[in-house]
Amino acid sequence: MKNRNFLILISVILVACSALLYFLHFLIFGDEHHIYIFLLHDIAFLPLEVLIVGLVIERLLAKRETEERIQKLNMVVGAFYSEIGRPLTSTLLQSTQSRNEVIEKLHVSGSWGQNDYQKARHYIEKNASIGFDDVDLEQLRSFLVSKRPFMLRLIENPSLLEHEKFTDLLLSCFHLMEELETRPVLDNLPPNDITHIKNDIQRAFKFLAVEWLDYMHHLKANYPFLYSHYLRISPYQLNPSAVIE
Repeated sequence: MKNRNFLILISVILVACSALLYFLHFLIFGDEHHIYIFLLHDIAFLPLEVLIVGLVIERLLAKRETEERIQKLNMVVGAFYSEIGRPLTSTLLQSTQSRNEVIEKLHVSGSWGQNDYQKARHYIEKNASIGFDDVDLEQLRSFLVSKRPFMLRLIENPSLLEHEKFTDLLLSCFHLMEELETRPVLDNLPPNDITHIKNDIQRAFKFLAVEWLDYMHHLKANYPFLYSHYLRISPYQLNPSAVIE
């Protein structure tokens, strides 16, 4: 209510100032004809001013602000992969017969360019043959449940709404955790139930891989020192190590 009254007051003051200036113009020059000409000229330009300032410039500023927020959100993405993403990816890769193929397609190197990232994204988004037949479901459940507080802190961040893919990744991990947690026993599950859980695992893995590629691409463009470190510890290689040989 106070803000509304303030805006009304400012509007009245500005209109009064405009009327006063036009009145002073008339007192000094005594030419109301030119006053009407300039008034009509200013009113005629007003729609263009609204278009330029209200639509174009405002949208450019909003886009820039969104990009800056996404830049900051990548710090959150980095924390997620350090705490959950990399160990979870490594665990899942150990349980698939397609491990060597996945590593070959997703092993980011320092020479990768835009086309290489696009090819890797296309592979993981379109490839449905990655099977996870040897996952230790008890171990996977224990790991995800232990990370619940960390994931809850992440998802409470309202800025994540700007990062839809990362939100999808968090939700897929939450869903997988709940599917495993709500089953008292994970041994001797019916075949249909096992298929359902494997689909949840595959969905989470896909989001993990796609977001990892985007994060690495971001690091290469903005933080080369972090990019070098993550190249060495990437889970998409046979023997990841931070040690520089």
